[in-house]
Amino acid sequence: MENHFNTQSIHTGYPKQDPYGSLQFPVYGTNAFEFATAEAMADAFTGKTTEFTYSRISNPTVGYFEKRVAGLTGAFGVTVFNSGMAAISNIFLNIAYKGANIVTSPHLFGNTYSLFASTLKAFGVETRFCDLTNPNELSNAIDQNTCAVFLEIVTNPQLEIANLEAVSAIARQKNIPLVADTTAVPFCAFKAKDHQIDIEVVSSTKYISGGATSLGGIVIDYGTFDWTDKQGLKDFASLGKGAFTAKLRKETHRNVGAYMTPHTAQAQLLGLETLSLRFAQAASSCLQIAGELQQMAKIQTVNYPGLASNPFHSLAKKQFGELPGAMLTFDLSSKETCFAFLNRLKLIKRATNLFDNKSLIIHPASTIFGMFSQDVRDRMNISDGTVRLSVGLEDVDDLLDDIRQALGQYF
Repeated sequence: MENHFNTQSIHTGYPKQDPYGSLQFPVYGTNAFEFATAEAMADAFTGKTTEFTYSRISNPTVGYFEKRVAGLTGAFGVTVFNSGMAAISNIFLNIAYKGANIVTSPHLFGNTYSLFASTLKAFGVETRFCDLTNPNELSNAIDQNTCAVFLEIVTNPQLEIANLEAVSAIARQKNIPLVADTTAVPFCAFKAKDHQIDIEVVSSTKYISGGATSLGGIVIDYGTFDWTDKQGLKDFASLGKGAFTAKLRKETHRNVGAYMTPHTAQAQLLGLETLSLRFAQAASSCLQIAGELQQMAKIQTVNYPGLASNPFHSLAKKQFGELPGAMLTFDLSSKETCFAFLNRLKLIKRATNLFDNKSLIIHPASTIFGMFSQDVRDRMNISDGTVRLSVGLEDVDDLLDDIRQALGQYF
């Protein structure tokens, strides 16, 4: 009998019996592991056995976290990293090559945009920015050197939503893998495999960590794409649908050295156990706050796909259900007004990060995107009047009272 999500997130079996019967998987806070013989050591290092060798490559606590994520998502392979950006970087170090191109939207998180537009460009990888909500534009951007279509399922902070059915159909027709950052809606509420996503990347720093306890990133390979003729994985091409994870585990992540630490893995194992409960409360509060913000005269616009008035509402409901995440944005009259509002807040924290237990607020144009030129910010649709709110687990009435007093409005 297969357990439901909440039960499985708590009761995934251990690979080996704990000698003390611990109900929490132990932290194996060690770098190296002893072997009984030189032969056993050689077999482990050459992949003939699955024994642990060195914690930069694999670790029992981290491996158990990967196992639990695989069980919850139905993944073929899971590899975890020390941040979400490390996870994205490892994906493209794994599949890209000089002369390759990535097709994506300009509406991306700031560091993801910079990775594509600057860092990978220096290694001969082109990024083609297009409107992923326009199927014809997406199709025309893909050619024989496209190594992936990449998107955020809900863009940050634009809250744009592409039609995954249309995007995945084009990717399949062109024989291109679809890579998606699904951080905005966690896998307790969104099943990436059901939407033909081949590689899922998640910043586990966000919902999964359970209150901003730790940094982490997850790469989830669903084993749905055949890499046989893909240049970036040519040395592993004979493995077909298993080539991506094989190269990632045997080469890329080992060489880059960005693997998750065992202490982080334990913190995030605990976070998984309450993931769906925390998401449900935060996202429900976000929807309620979005509705109330619409009634406040000093707020010009409110952007949350869960609102019936939002242009992406129908698509969001189809793809994510009633609660498309716990992040919203709203616009005030100017940057100066935004700063004055943020400075008057007493409960909501002026901080970056998303999906902490605490509600967090930020002015994206001057912070996350502050190092970009005005032209680039315009292309990315980053406005000086926009404020981003990540809704936490506080009582909704307290959050609304804080917003009202900061706006100078009392109801």
